[in-house]
Amino acid sequence: MSVFAGLVEHLADLLQPFFHASAAAAAIVLFTALVRLLVHPLSRAAARGQRARAALQPRIAELRKRHGKDQEALQKAVLELHAAEKVSPLSGCLPGLLQLPAFFLLYHLFSNPTIGGHGNGLLSHELWGAPLGGRWSDVLAGGGFGSAGLVYIALFAVVAVVATFNVRRARRTAVVSEGDQQVPGVGAVIKATPYLSYFTLLTVAVVPLAAALYVVTSTTWSAVERAVLYR
Repeated sequence: MSVFAGLVEHLADLLQPFFHASAAAAAIVLFTALVRLLVHPLSRAAARGQRARAALQPRIAELRKRHGKDQEALQKAVLELHAAEKVSPLSGCLPGLLQLPAFFLLYHLFSNPTIGGHGNGLLSHELWGAPLGGRWSDVLAGGGFGSAGLVYIALFAVVAVVATFNVRRARRTAVVSEGDQQVPGVGAVIKATPYLSYFTLLTVAVVPLAAALYVVTSTTWSAVERAVLYR
């Protein structure tokens, strides 16, 4: 935690001439971008996996004809086909899962009053008057919105726009393949994934503002990345 806190402070110092009092918030956005760049190869692999699954559809159609109404045998055959072709139906989940440690680090870093036995200096940083260690409930408890409330309203608006973009794009382009439907649970996950973006609103409302910035930045990155990779 101390090492990670030092990294955030160092990034904030580098950005301070450009963002002044909001340098720590800018450092979190930059940190998020660096994390997303690190997992970008996995995102590209997930896009290739989707194309590979689409290429298997003629063979899966043959399996459906062969096994008829025997759903258990069909599911087993589809899983064996995926394994033989080295195509994972869950590869698209990896980029999101690998980001969780970074999110929890930020969550704990801006939730603890002390780090390494010393006061947590990061809690003194703000974004336009909103403490990075504060929460939406703190703003509501303050009896008014003010500049801190406007920060959260802006984050909520970004999340809503990104979520709506994801859902509309999924309706236009995402089709659950026949093969995915035969892998238990995968078809339902693929259909529901675009709507999960709306749950980000709840996350932003309950976590510290620093973690909320990570979530909003990462969610926006994902929307742009998918629009490019899944054209």
